[in-house]
Amino acid sequence: MVGTEMLYHAVASLGLDGGATITASHNPKDYTGMKLVKRDAVALSGESGIDEVKHISMSGTFSDPASVGSAELLDLYDQYRAKILGFIDPGSVKPMKIVFDGGHGMAGPMISPILDSLPLEQVRKYFEPDGDFPDNGPNPLLEENRREIVEEVLAREADLGIAWDGDADRCFFIDETGEFVPGDFMTALLARQVLKKHPGASIIYDVRASRAVNDTIEEGGGTALINRVGHSFFKVRMREENAVFGGEVSGHYYFHDFWCADSGMIPALLIIELLSEEGKTLSQLMSQYRDRYFISGEINSTVPDQQLKMDELEKKFSDARINHLDGVSVDYEDWHFNVRSSNTEPLLRLNLEASSQKEMEERRDEVLSIIRDTE
Repeated sequence: MVGTEMLYHAVASLGLDGGATITASHNPKDYTGMKLVKRDAVALSGESGIDEVKHISMSGTFSDPASVGSAELLDLYDQYRAKILGFIDPGSVKPMKIVFDGGHGMAGPMISPILDSLPLEQVRKYFEPDGDFPDNGPNPLLEENRREIVEEVLAREADLGIAWDGDADRCFFIDETGEFVPGDFMTALLARQVLKKHPGASIIYDVRASRAVNDTIEEGGGTALINRVGHSFFKVRMREENAVFGGEVSGHYYFHDFWCADSGMIPALLIIELLSEEGKTLSQLMSQYRDRYFISGEINSTVPDQQLKMDELEKKFSDARINHLDGVSVDYEDWHFNVRSSNTEPLLRLNLEASSQKEMEERRDEVLSIIRDTE
């Protein structure tokens, strides 16, 4: 049993032609699935490779198993952990109390020895894998799955809370006041830490993100590059631009020196290192964003004809700067939003930001009224 990022590490570090991990990722226990990669841990997607796999699978035409080579069992845990720990200076980590929620997924087995090597007071929850997920669901992005870690951070007076999803390729942060840190604000904070180590580097972020990301990267002397949502698109762009880091609102964080792949472990260590070096709480570091950028978070609406609504929004706000990189992005001086279709459901996803809480709420309601108008 391994986390998804261990598949990426195995395929890339061993020079393999491809790989598959059996996982439903962050989905509930009655789901299953696979994540597939080709050489160098480049992801297969609906636009690159998945249809070929489907065709081969459906054709029923396979080689004789006896002629296809051999199987070998490898234990890559020690090699993987050494790779991950190399992203920080372990000697800089100062004592602090942290609540870790493994969510009964693969985070616990992957990170336990790393945590034990650092001077941390650990409050561990659900580090034993259990596919029935008897406590919280395997997706901490959902508020109901974060309630317990929030309560634990407050009750323990902890410095930080970190939770992982089922296959542990995403991590989520709770500050010492019990507040959840949105993925775009965390991308901005991680960008700060990455730019300390790689001055002037290029960093990629997605179309849904707060302007906090772009502003932080540019203020730190880096180059900010906006990108389509989705791990396959990020991994290709990372290579094209030689970007050192990329972050998505959904909590996927990508690293050039980790095969341009996403990791749920590296961000956790980088934030622990950052708090240690700066001697500030996470809420103090977040205040620069929470006091200046007011975001709606992602809001989903059931819409039978998503393209029709996107066309309607583009017409309504035609005096703005319009971008079609992923869905429709509408950009004004004091506010902006992105709407994009779900790949699997009849949903439109809205992310909106404004320069004040009041304007954010007013603009959010205005845009939602158009999206949800059925007449």
